[in-house]
Amino acid sequence: MMPLVMEELYRDYTVHRLYEPGDQPALDAALSSIRAVATGGGSGLSNGWIEKLPSLGIIAINGVGTDKVDLAFARSRNIDVTTTPGVLTDDVADLGIALMLAVLRRLGEGDRLVREGRWAAGEQLPLGHSPKGKRIGVLGLGQIGRAFALRAEAFGMSVRYWNRSRLTDVKWVAHESPADLARDSDVLAVCVAASAATQNIVDASVLEALGRQGIVINVARGSVIDEDALIAALRSGTIAGAGLDVFVNEPKIRSEFYSTPNTVLMPHQGSATVETRIAMGQLVLANLAAHFAGGKSPNIVN
Repeated sequence: MMPLVMEELYRDYTVHRLYEPGDQPALDAALSSIRAVATGGGSGLSNGWIEKLPSLGIIAINGVGTDKVDLAFARSRNIDVTTTPGVLTDDVADLGIALMLAVLRRLGEGDRLVREGRWAAGEQLPLGHSPKGKRIGVLGLGQIGRAFALRAEAFGMSVRYWNRSRLTDVKWVAHESPADLARDSDVLAVCVAASAATQNIVDASVLEALGRQGIVINVARGSVIDEDALIAALRSGTIAGAGLDVFVNEPKIRSEFYSTPNTVLMPHQGSATVETRIAMGQLVLANLAAHFAGGKSPNIVN
């Protein structure tokens, strides 16, 4: 977390850093008395660690991903799990739009063309595509999905969506399955929450339905896309391109992504602005403070 957030943790709590080898002896000695864990959405806390902490009452996640914490198991031990919703929505949606534009307008290829001197030598960048008039399919219409859809409309795109539950408060066209959504989309924006139910929800059939002119944008989690199918689809031309901020086993992602055509890769930067990371950290602190004050934290997800 941001340094100023860590400073407040150090001021208000006794902090044991699991990632620091030098803290291990003190951590081992304190296992029975640790009452809270602050962690990231990509790290979470395993059931094995939960079982080592008999006094644990709260797992405060710095983010909105809960796929690395067993929510039901935590609840069975009377442990609250909290996240930092809302404050990162805009930045994640912004990055999704940036990835979409980067793929459509070939920003990565253009940057390399200029830097490598090929433009000066006479080579031309192939024409890109405008977002205007294209169909954006949003897979998962939570807070981030809605923010993505609204931004896409500002670029002249028409919105359709698939969501695990039918929504009655939006005017956009709903589809019955991810494949149906992909078939009716030029751009598929993957914003669905990661869980066992959504693992590999974007599979070969969805990519085939998206088609040769379609692109995929993923700002959710790497696990929601079948990476074997995605790499094969990019290499074979089954789809036109992809903009990816998340991967399975990140940061040690599959080397095949380095050479996939018309693909823009980012190192999981969805919420990575100074402003949002400060706001997220402040929510972590607020969740912890409410718990230790004997009340209920405001952002419990289990």
